[in-house]
Amino acid sequence: MSETIEDNIQVLFKSAPEGLPTEDNFEIKRAPMPSIGEGQFLLRNLYLSLDPYQRMLMGGGWTYSGGDLKPGDLMVGRILGEVIESKNPDYLVGTYCVGRLGWQTHAISDGSNLDFTIPRDSKIPLSAYMGAAGSTGVTAWVGLKVTGQMKPSDTVLISAAAGAVGSAAGQIAKASGCKVIGIAGGPAKCKIVTDVFGFDACVDYKASDLTGQIKAAAPEGIDLYFDNVGGDVLSAALANMNKGGRIPLCGVLAAYNVEGEAPKVANMGKIFDKSLRIEGFVQTQYKDHWDEARAELIDLIQSGKLTYRETIADGIDAAPSAFIGMLQGANVGKQLVQLA
Repeated sequence: MSETIEDNIQVLFKSAPEGLPTEDNFEIKRAPMPSIGEGQFLLRNLYLSLDPYQRMLMGGGWTYSGGDLKPGDLMVGRILGEVIESKNPDYLVGTYCVGRLGWQTHAISDGSNLDFTIPRDSKIPLSAYMGAAGSTGVTAWVGLKVTGQMKPSDTVLISAAAGAVGSAAGQIAKASGCKVIGIAGGPAKCKIVTDVFGFDACVDYKASDLTGQIKAAAPEGIDLYFDNVGGDVLSAALANMNKGGRIPLCGVLAAYNVEGEAPKVANMGKIFDKSLRIEGFVQTQYKDHWDEARAELIDLIQSGKLTYRETIADGIDAAPSAFIGMLQGANVGKQLVQLA
């Protein structure tokens, strides 16, 4: 059924998954086009960002964003939209905005629930503001520079290195003078990590002896481990950490879709033995750093020091399947849905 100007197509949360989500856990709904009041404006959404944290909101005890979704709720997610109607003088028609306004083709805002607006003279593609120059890149920047207290002399290890956050983190670390080693799944992704994203080395978590692979790539040990995964990957990293090392914990991909008991970290004693600091973080804790981070990320993109890749699905109907694929590692770089 084709969309008309009267339609706002939404993806709702239907039911909690058991393990990996399926398309049955979502409902695609046609809703009336919202109408704006004084001080508000209407956005036609161009891109939707798909991110692992959204799985945490779908049930299973994983959440950091204010509570699990309930059946019938709009799926949570960031969009990039264009103002197409406005009763707010600060947001004129044609303004591009980014905010966490949900999986839908249109949205109303008064500006208070937006992350930022995009400068009219921007020299980078709009979609980059959903990834490398947006929340993804800011997450990588905060994890390294604020939580991880990165130094130019560090040897940095990054899991999920072919993904959106991991690939950005590695390039930020390289631009800061660090030696950078990635962890990715399979030879093809490892080749992307080194040849496209410019890491010094990449080890394959799907191959045998991950601990030994990391040691061979970093015989001097790891000073900073940017962790997106947890579980056995974190265990292998702990075995190779230097004394006084730092571990900013960005995600626990190994546990999100597991039925029953989550994977354990086998050698937590290493945290004590090596005087390590491990700290979970989310970029929304550090809003006072967002402008600084985004400005630096845009400079890195423009200078060619930060290369990004995007996997883009077409249309709101494709959002559930693209989300499931991302959770299985089917994407390279940022997973987006193009809505218009």
